[in-house]
Amino acid sequence: MAEYLVKIDLGKPAHGQAGVHNRWHPEIPAHATIKQNTSYKTECFDWTGGQVGNNDSADDIKYCDLTRIHYLSGPFFVEGCEPGDVLKVSIQDVQPLERQPWGYCGVFAKENGGGFLDKHYPKAAKAVFDFEGIYATSRHIPGVKFPGICHPGIIGVLPSHEVLAEWNSREASLVESHPHADFVMANLPVEHGAYAGAKATKEQQEEVAKNGARTIPGRPENGGNCDIKALTRGSTVYLPTYLPGGMLSIGDLHFSQGDGEISFCGAIEMAGCVTFSVSLIKNGMEKLSMKSPMYLPSPVAPQFGPDRYLTFEGFSVDEEGSQLCLDTTVAYRQTCLRVIEYLRRYGYNDYQIYLLLSTAPIEGHIAGIVDVPNSCTTIGLPMDIFDFDISPEAEAVKRNLGNCAFAKDDLEVGFPFIKQFN
Repeated sequence: MAEYLVKIDLGKPAHGQAGVHNRWHPEIPAHATIKQNTSYKTECFDWTGGQVGNNDSADDIKYCDLTRIHYLSGPFFVEGCEPGDVLKVSIQDVQPLERQPWGYCGVFAKENGGGFLDKHYPKAAKAVFDFEGIYATSRHIPGVKFPGICHPGIIGVLPSHEVLAEWNSREASLVESHPHADFVMANLPVEHGAYAGAKATKEQQEEVAKNGARTIPGRPENGGNCDIKALTRGSTVYLPTYLPGGMLSIGDLHFSQGDGEISFCGAIEMAGCVTFSVSLIKNGMEKLSMKSPMYLPSPVAPQFGPDRYLTFEGFSVDEEGSQLCLDTTVAYRQTCLRVIEYLRRYGYNDYQIYLLLSTAPIEGHIAGIVDVPNSCTTIGLPMDIFDFDISPEAEAVKRNLGNCAFAKDDLEVGFPFIKQFN
């Protein structure tokens, strides 16, 4: 039996529990020491630390305290690991906790986190999913059922002081150089909500709160929040290391996710358990010329026939008709909007489709980035997740497909979209 490194208490706040932390900083003390080539288990909170509940309101999404994310399990000190080694993490299994067999997806309000399409959909919304073995269904998005490929959104190591200083400097420079940006350019260190773990001294907690890097973005030096759905059981991740012991942390577990995790809280977020082992490539950063992580994907994947993906195209021409040059972000946003427009015909509202694109195993690809001025991206939507025919040849029948959850004050005030679909 694999040894448990962390066990969490879902009945208590994550803040204060042993074996978890929510910043990247070299002063965060190790929770446990682990051996190479030995299997371990670690339980993980959902990314918010239990702030979101199984209910029919999006109040918890709208007012979620994002200074507290992500709660990660670790860090774990790997015996024999020295700075410059490459840490090889083999993911043996990822499962939801039996005592909490559900997860959720959310659209964050534009004023609190936002999302990929927040210009179009600025209000908070939520869908809760129930797990039935390998499948997920939702009362908030009826008519769909799909297999989940559980995976950690975050696998990373603590930075050295030098790497941390580089992160904070370059991200602060980005914010300073865009004083009038209409969205958050970077999430800089913030003391409120910071947690360095139960073993941290008062001095360590204060230092981590003051300068600790937020876990929100993935970074080339340590991996982190890359949200790669292929990193499921059977996959292997190779991470550069900067501190003795490597100092590995894991979290942000997902039951299922579409490529891009477009709504920000865009996978089926869950509390769960990861089984893993580690080994080392000594002096691997130099041997492999490694400047950012690599991985070997899992052989496990949803089994939809190659001809069963209805695939949509998008280009770098925005919704106002403005031509951009090879802007792949705009192209992918436009691809998402094409799917939303298509699925409206069946009775879903836009927020339901937005949440579905975030959670279902869609296949997102860059189709072309060489033909100026238009970058082209695609989204493959698996048709077999629906319990009705969505093929272009079939007649579109508009159904009563309910609604996702919204925040109470948005419902009270009302806005055109909710009035239309409630």
